[in-house]
Amino acid sequence: MPEKKTVERAREDAREGKAPSTQAGEFVREEIEHVREGKHGVRSTKQAIAIGLSKARRAGVKLPPPAKGKTSERTRAQAQRDTERSQHKRAVSPKRSRAVKTALKREGKEAASPSALSRQAHASAQRRGASSRKQAARKAARTRTAGA
Repeated sequence: MPEKKTVERAREDAREGKAPSTQAGEFVREEIEHVREGKHGVRSTKQAIAIGLSKARRAGVKLPPPAKGKTSERTRAQAQRDTERSQHKRAVSPKRSRAVKTALKREGKEAASPSALSRQAHASAQRRGASSRKQAARKAARTRTAGA
């Protein structure tokens, strides 16, 4: 269950017309914080991001499932279920919830370190094309000057 302030920040982003990925970023940030403060651990940085995205979808962020070929069919199906879950609120099984939390508690916290996040971001950027990265950099430069 995401914290109230996270949901509120995501809603604020939606009101401001920001992209769904930006709204989902709030949930990912929350998840990284949870790992850092020792609420639970994660096996990898990717897992922390995946948990955050799942929470975002369940909270109603209109985030599309990953494109075909980008991830496994299983991941796409899970993303679809998370999206459907946002329409029909159902009580979470306490037994399953406890089991998941216990399993995550056994994992480490290193995956949420600044260096691990940096490595993940760098690897993710490398998978995109050069023109895509250039376009993102140009957009960042535009928003920097617009915001100043």
